[in-house]
Amino acid sequence: MNLEKRIIAFSQLGAHLDKLSPGTLDALSIEVIRENPWFTFENVASAIHGVTRFLAKESLLKWTSSYHLHPALPKSIGVSMAGNIPLVGFHDFLCVLISGHRLKARLSSQDSILMMHVANKLIELEPAFRNVIQWEHKLNQVDALIATGSDNTARYFEYYFRNIPHLIRKNRSSCAVISGTESHAELTALGTDVFRYFGLGCRNVSKLFVPIAYDFANLFHSWEKHRNTIDHSKYANNYGYQKSISRVNKTPFFDNGYVLLQEATALVSPIAVLYFEYYVNQNDLQQKIDVHREKLQCIVSAKGLLRGSDAFGETQFPGVADYADKVDTLRFLSEV
Repeated sequence: MNLEKRIIAFSQLGAHLDKLSPGTLDALSIEVIRENPWFTFENVASAIHGVTRFLAKESLLKWTSSYHLHPALPKSIGVSMAGNIPLVGFHDFLCVLISGHRLKARLSSQDSILMMHVANKLIELEPAFRNVIQWEHKLNQVDALIATGSDNTARYFEYYFRNIPHLIRKNRSSCAVISGTESHAELTALGTDVFRYFGLGCRNVSKLFVPIAYDFANLFHSWEKHRNTIDHSKYANNYGYQKSISRVNKTPFFDNGYVLLQEATALVSPIAVLYFEYYVNQNDLQQKIDVHREKLQCIVSAKGLLRGSDAFGETQFPGVADYADKVDTLRFLSEV
C-alpha cells in the first residue's frame, strides 16, 4: 500500500467521523463512558472533531510532503498509548501507519473502545491495514518504540528499550498569560483551555501568569458557561477534596464554586485547582516561563501578547504537525 492510498484511507476516515449521526455518536459514547467515567458525551464529540480537523486530505498531503515515507523494509513500531483523554493515542496511530510501518500498539484500558472503533473503521475503508495493525498486551519484538506516560514510567521505558530507537514522552502541561486587557470572549475561550477534559490533558492550561493586583472577577464571570463542570461527580469529588485540604492547611484560594485558584510557583495543579503566579513586567514574565520551558506543551495568550504563543481556546485542537513534547514523530519514524 503506497502513501497515496494511505492518505486516501485516512481522509475517508476523517469524512466518516465528521458525519457520524447523533444516534451513532451517542451509542458509541455510552460504551466509551462506561469504560472511563471521566469521558463525557461532550468530550468524546470534541475529541472526534479534533481528529477530523487534521484528517482532511489537503492537510495530510501538505504534512507528509516534507518526509520520505516509503520504507523499503517496514519496521514494527511499538506504541504504548495513554488514556487520559479520548483518542489521545490517535496521533501516534496515524503517524506510524501513514509512515508505512507496522503498528504494534498497547491500548490504555481507559481508552480502548474508542480507539478500536476508529481502527476498525479504517480497516473497513482500506482492508490492507488489517495486516499492519496489531493490538498487544506487551510490546516485545519491536524495532522501535513510542511511549507516553509519567516521568517515572518514562525512566522505565528508557531503560527497558535502551537498545532500540525510542521516542518517550514525559509529563507536560500548559500555561496562559493574562494581561488584564482581554475581552469577555477571549477569557471565555481561555475557559475551554482550562476545563475541557476536566484539565486532564497535557494541552490543558493548569497555570496562569497574571499582572500584579489582577482582579479575578472578570475571569470568573467569563467562565460561567463552564459552571456545569462541577456537575460531574468525579470532578466534584476532587473539587471538594482540594477545598478541604486547602482549608486544613490554611492555603489561601479564590473560589467560584467549581474551581480553586491558588498562588503557586509550580506548573502542574491538581484536578479542580488552577495555579496562578503574578508577574511585574515582560522581562519578569519571560523569566518565570523559562523556568518551566521544558515542561510546557502550550503557552496561550490573547492578541499575541507573548511571542510564539497560541490563541485562547485553541489548545485542544492542534494541527496534524503539532507534535506532543514538540518532538517530530513523523521525522523519527521516517529515520527508523
